[in-house]
Amino acid sequence: MKVYNVEYLGAVAEEGQAPPPTVRGLVQVAFVGRSNVGKSSLINRLVGRTQKPLAHVSRRPGKTRAIHFYRVRTEAGAFCLVDLPGYGYAQAPRRERARWQRLVSRYLSGRSGPRGVVQLIDLRHGPSDEDLASLDRLARLGLPALVALTKADKLGPLRRQTAVARILERLRLDPEQVVPVSARTGEGAAELWAALRALLWGAADEAATGECRTP
Repeated sequence: MKVYNVEYLGAVAEEGQAPPPTVRGLVQVAFVGRSNVGKSSLINRLVGRTQKPLAHVSRRPGKTRAIHFYRVRTEAGAFCLVDLPGYGYAQAPRRERARWQRLVSRYLSGRSGPRGVVQLIDLRHGPSDEDLASLDRLARLGLPALVALTKADKLGPLRRQTAVARILERLRLDPEQVVPVSARTGEGAAELWAALRALLWGAADEAATGECRTP
């Protein structure tokens, strides 16, 4: 997928705060995962910002503490990429982590929420309890989910094949919903873009502009 440009639209950091007005009219897709799963690195790889990062990559997990919105203009149309706070290893007080969870839940269940969600899971370790809880929440909300299995370059071909098969069996998802990816090498980026394109612009009446789901 050819990406023309990416623009930061703003953030939501408080409960009850509305998304930036510039998000209106753009179909949204959200990225979520554990704090150490490589979410920021994958986002930067997808939008071609590995040299000048768009999403901040930190040595300390849990730095994304608000919901960040980006307009991404591609050859297929424009959409809003939404970077959600990570969960799991975030080094913050329990009360603060609970606030992030409420913030994310409110966004996901809102009328102006995303069309679908990319759930990131570390391929080496498989889904954690938090990952399973996140996927269960998406299912209850009726939100389509794509699963990006990160850090695929860390495993050899045979171990990778075994790990993917094990994860597919545990999650009980169609193989088309699961994509092994590597932010370091770019492996799987094209396949993930293809899945995102189908999610964002699959419907015939929306394919022309990429600007749909008006809140």
